[in-house]
Amino acid sequence: MKKILLIVFLFTTVLATSQITHKRKLFMLGSPFEVTAVAKDIIKANEYIDLAVAEVKRIENLISDWIPTTQISEINRNAGIKPVKVDTEVFELVDRAIKISQITNGAFDISYASMDKIWKFDGSMKVMPTEEAIKKSVAKIGYKNIILNPKERSIFLKLEGMKLGLGGIGQGYIADKVKNLLYAKGCISGIINVSGDINAWGKQPDGKPWTVGIVNPLNKNKIFATFPIEDSAVETSGSYEKYVIFDGIRYSHIIDPRTGYPAKGVVSVSVFAKQTEIADAMATGIFVLGVEVGLDLVNQIKGLECIIVDDKGKIHSSKGIDIKKYN
Repeated sequence: MKKILLIVFLFTTVLATSQITHKRKLFMLGSPFEVTAVAKDIIKANEYIDLAVAEVKRIENLISDWIPTTQISEINRNAGIKPVKVDTEVFELVDRAIKISQITNGAFDISYASMDKIWKFDGSMKVMPTEEAIKKSVAKIGYKNIILNPKERSIFLKLEGMKLGLGGIGQGYIADKVKNLLYAKGCISGIINVSGDINAWGKQPDGKPWTVGIVNPLNKNKIFATFPIEDSAVETSGSYEKYVIFDGIRYSHIIDPRTGYPAKGVVSVSVFAKQTEIADAMATGIFVLGVEVGLDLVNQIKGLECIIVDDKGKIHSSKGIDIKKYN
């Protein structure tokens, strides 16, 4: 699950331009949700934020796997039985998710929801699950068993008991959709923050860029870098609070869908991209891939950058980020 390791620096400002910054904190999608809008007055800002809330609810009722009436839930109910015709929006999101699975060699996989929950991170687990149990837990995971039919615009899960869960990409997608909607309605500057999935556009009323501070989760009192973000996104995935230790090895609550074993060696990943959807999905994939493989992948993708904090507290960054510049 996501942890908010990003501190967004905001200042409610009223200038001669009569532009104000207004923020509303909510709880949506099972997570903290913040919308910041720059507008001529509080009334207009609240109109924008109300539009954002309605858009979140609209998409949630399409892609949530917790709401039984959504198209994703319908796909899951019909796993191994029949294809389900879906809206273009849902079809294209699943298609893009599969492409990220291909890029990350399955480290990101929306069929992770098929996993048996054999790992407990609430302090109750005293011994590791058996190798057999771990292998069985991921038997129904596999993005290659998600069958898309563009002509019929349908999605079929080949194995009975397979499930899709868009949590690793859906929040980022929602942040992008909300930003695009508000911008189209005249909100030329603002921030969407969905539990650490942040999309910022425009500038603050005083002309300064929005900035985010990134914290080392092993030293939460210290911000090690502050970055300006303009018309771009940043997302942080972390496991610094939910983990288990066996034989001196720290296992995070983020599970590698290919093996069933928890990811290890990393405590947080921050990804910078133009779209929150990409940052969201890639952060999960990079976390699972680990420091070396994750950085190598990011360095091959134009427009993508990342910062990784390993389990020793050491900070690693992709080629396009000079941490010292932003200290």
